[in-house]
Amino acid sequence: MSSKPKLGLIAGNGKFPLLVLDAAKAQGFDVVVAAIKEETFPEIDSRGASAVHWLSLGELSKLIETFKLEGVHRAIMAGQVKHKQIFSSIKPDLRLAKLLFSLGTRNTDSLIGAVAKVLAEEGIHLESSTALLEPLLAKPGVLTKRIPTDQERKNIEYGRSVAQQLAHLDIGQTVVVAESACVAVEAMEGTDATIARAGEVMRSLEGSASTLSHALTVVKIAKPDQDMRFDVPVVGVKTIEVMHAAGATCLAVDANKCLLLDGSAVVQSADTNGIAIVAD
Repeated sequence: MSSKPKLGLIAGNGKFPLLVLDAAKAQGFDVVVAAIKEETFPEIDSRGASAVHWLSLGELSKLIETFKLEGVHRAIMAGQVKHKQIFSSIKPDLRLAKLLFSLGTRNTDSLIGAVAKVLAEEGIHLESSTALLEPLLAKPGVLTKRIPTDQERKNIEYGRSVAQQLAHLDIGQTVVVAESACVAVEAMEGTDATIARAGEVMRSLEGSASTLSHALTVVKIAKPDQDMRFDVPVVGVKTIEVMHAAGATCLAVDANKCLLLDGSAVVQSADTNGIAIVAD
């Protein structure tokens, strides 16, 4: 029997869960993974976890039973679960169905917060999803070689005011702005899709009489009183690539609350594409 401390990992999609798994192993944890069939990258099977259990998104009772059988009392939730998956694609078991019907509002915070409460009642406590990845949190200041222009700074100020309202209502965390005009806001589609949509909007204006600059600024913020156990803002190299394709030239994030999933590679990609990144 292993003498290492046990840690459960509820894995969504993307690199985030893989990074948490690698960091947890490096810090001496015996990691038990609950991988979501509809979301988790298959490569998690080969990353050296002590056990990987594949569950469907709606199997809350099975998740609890699995962690209890494995002796897991601490867990981390990492990786995105698409909002539209949560509310349209899952087949909830009886326990999750009851929880869904009890929700006053059907947003991500209310659902995952309720799941966290159920887990805690069963002796499984969710911890901060960034606890093992502190070096990847965006540090305060301009992170790139290029600093934001005056217009980009104005866009950031306006974008933050809009994004804070969205985040307060738990609608989304990302706003795309051009010349202090809101081009796109995030809802269920996710950050990258929001940025791509903003690019399409600007391309639709090409050749028209529009005087709006086509240079977009992306603002991605944490929610007020962000619960660092889940739904933490993340950006990666793919985000920068989507921004470049959409004609976005500046990215603003919250310092110490946004994960740069690919570390310094995010900044390097931004420098290559002439994109400024600032964390306030």
